[in-house]
Amino acid sequence: MAEKRDYYEVLGVDKNASEDEIKKAYRKLAIKYHPDRNPDNKEAEEKFKEAAEAYEVLHDAQKRKQYDQFGFNGPQGSGFGGFGAGGMNMDDIFSMFGDIFGGHGDGFGGFGGFGGGDGGSRQRVYRGSDLRLKVKLSLQDVASGVTKKFKVRKDIVCDDCHGTGAEPGHIPETCPTCHGAGMVNRTVRSMFGMMTTQSECPTCHGEGTIIKNKCHKCGGTGTVKGEEVVEVKIPAGVEEGMVINMSGKGNAGPRNGVNGDIQVIVEEEPNDTFVRDHQDVIYNLLLDFPTATLGGDAIIPTIDGKRVRMKIEPGTQPGKSVRLRGKGLPAVQGYGSGMGDLIVNISVYVPKTLSSDERKAVESLKGSDNFMGDSTTKKHIFERFRNFFH
Repeated sequence: MAEKRDYYEVLGVDKNASEDEIKKAYRKLAIKYHPDRNPDNKEAEEKFKEAAEAYEVLHDAQKRKQYDQFGFNGPQGSGFGGFGAGGMNMDDIFSMFGDIFGGHGDGFGGFGGFGGGDGGSRQRVYRGSDLRLKVKLSLQDVASGVTKKFKVRKDIVCDDCHGTGAEPGHIPETCPTCHGAGMVNRTVRSMFGMMTTQSECPTCHGEGTIIKNKCHKCGGTGTVKGEEVVEVKIPAGVEEGMVINMSGKGNAGPRNGVNGDIQVIVEEEPNDTFVRDHQDVIYNLLLDFPTATLGGDAIIPTIDGKRVRMKIEPGTQPGKSVRLRGKGLPAVQGYGSGMGDLIVNISVYVPKTLSSDERKAVESLKGSDNFMGDSTTKKHIFERFRNFFH
């Protein structure tokens, strides 16, 4: 199998291209490789599909954002984006992107509505709209992955007509104008000579059927408002702003069409103990002065609720960081690998008030060379703090 090409490369646009530039680039390629112009040309058909796949992602702002972030390695299935246009067939392309071409009178001859050269049916299939939900996750949810349930109000299939849009006891009838094809043909002169174009049937609007007795419950749409409980499996390692796509869980498509999707947007709740830095987590440890000076042990919490013992070396300086390998967050599936680290940033507590005995003890050390520090030590401390804040 040939290596998959970058979508921007496929369309011949740069990564900052506007939506209009992307559409124009796709239109140009689709005309060039359209089956009507390249009959029995397998290579042209593959380029036609490749361009459609690239456009399917890049013309959608959310999918484009995920592609820019994850490339082809974004989590699939219950994961992100659903860039899964690799299985896109010609009918999918004609159904999804036919509005780009001349089926609506733009003068592109035989490429109207992606009519194809075979005069076959291109019946309209409606797609339900997508829904968006936000889910708040704790750091513990992110660390282990979690399943969330939502009660969603959305369009569902009408239980009276079972999605047909026709009154019970009646069925949609074949359109007398297009005889069920959903398209009508006409012959026009174009820059390529006389060509047969296809356009949407004006009677049935591309459906191939008409409804004379509309369902009283749904008014002929085949859908009604309802509720459904949906479950979304959120993989470990997700980050703020990531989107989990639940294919086919959105609004029902009118008249037994294709269901839309639900896009679940991840929001992270602040954590009182840790600060997240991608796969790493940061814990700020405040040592007392005797332990920082003499050394000892510190008990460090971890994300999974366990605690680990960390050795404090004598003379530990404020601003020092200790990295505990593998105690951070996992990589989100399909993007990156391994576990992040737990980074312990050390600071030293200086008391604001002292008893008389404590003050005498500190004053007795005031003149000691060991408690003065030299220029090298001061420079190292300054560098640590500067790195910490930057």
